[in-house]
Amino acid sequence: MPYEMFDPNRLHIEPLAQREHLQSLEEMYRLDEPFEMLDNPNIQTIAKDILAARKRNASVILTMGAHVIKYGLSRFIIDLMQNGWVTHVATNGAGPIHDYEMAMIGKTSESVPNYIRKGQFGMWKETGELNRAAVIGAEQGIGLGEAIGGLIEKEKFPHRDVSVFASGFRLRVPVTVHVCIGQDIIHQHPNFDAAATGLCSYRDFLIFANSVCNLEGGVFLNFGSAVMGPEVYLKALSMARNVAYQESRQISDFTTAVFDLIPITGEFHDEPPKTDPRYYYRPWKTILVRTVADGGQSYYVQGHHKDTVRTLWRRLRDLS
Repeated sequence: MPYEMFDPNRLHIEPLAQREHLQSLEEMYRLDEPFEMLDNPNIQTIAKDILAARKRNASVILTMGAHVIKYGLSRFIIDLMQNGWVTHVATNGAGPIHDYEMAMIGKTSESVPNYIRKGQFGMWKETGELNRAAVIGAEQGIGLGEAIGGLIEKEKFPHRDVSVFASGFRLRVPVTVHVCIGQDIIHQHPNFDAAATGLCSYRDFLIFANSVCNLEGGVFLNFGSAVMGPEVYLKALSMARNVAYQESRQISDFTTAVFDLIPITGEFHDEPPKTDPRYYYRPWKTILVRTVADGGQSYYVQGHHKDTVRTLWRRLRDLS
């Protein structure tokens, strides 16, 4: 006998116009806006490795947490794709929510402490309409990211020019979504189709794995994703290396870089012991150590996304 389940049809969903938004289009960073660059020589080296990777037609994959979009850096991610410096963008299930809302109304983000009190957190009608993309994707045989980008582009959202997903759709650069069901606000809604979402996100994982197959001589970047980025990358790399080994090839000589807020002092090319709590910080042991142990190189850059993303972008522009 199955356990009793919550009925989402009982939920009261409010229009998005009733929400107090924390971020707006006016607060998004512009490409021509002056800023103070990070004084970190590793960023220059990473930028050179990216340009070298693109000359040899190798993958440059960028994984990121949703905060990169939420905090107004979409224009820089889009420009990285437009210039051909990044060949694949991957994010978690929250990424497209902020992208979708910003493209639709020019605003995003809500106060969790405020709206959770009465159970209104995430209960916004228009945001829930993003669930349509999974159904469209399932029917069309495409991944979730492509379905989201196509929806924003084809329905001509007023601010689609700042949408990472719509830009990926236009540029034919894969922007993939790696979903953990139950983790995102649109999963609360009665129109959420778990089967369609799972299917489309799995397709995105296979698209991601295909990009990793071309990582030899390439670059893997991770901005602020503590779990999704390193874990999806780890499994995809194992798959890619499995096939490469059968074909007498190697995927070992590439660059990885982690950009995050956590301070890492001293040597980061060896993972901490299990007695050290930092052992469980996946970007360190997975991206910086284990997956480049056979010939690659890795870098860690501490800083806020507004500084790290823009500094890397500027270095690429200066070197090009």
